[in-house]
Amino acid sequence: MMMRLATALVLFCAIAPEAMAASVTNKDADAQVIVVVEGGRRAEIAIEAGATESICPRGCFITLPSGDRIGLNGDEDVDIQNGSATVR
Repeated sequence: MMMRLATALVLFCAIAPEAMAASVTNKDADAQVIVVVEGGRRAEIAIEAGATESICPRGCFITLPSGDRIGLNGDEDVDIQNGSATVR
């Protein structure tokens, strides 16, 4: 019983961060690059036209192609359209 519980806990921890990540969808016709700052680390992420990426499982700041900066908790759905974002 304890072994099953431990295994379930390990599996939950392995998938939980991804399940809580923010989702960013590029609704533009061209690829868009966003800058993500999470835990003091900066990364540029290219999102192809029509693609969706999961980011920021623990919250972050993103800078959009329009120059707008948005803080995310890690559970939002973000749509990029015309270089700007709509957060749901």
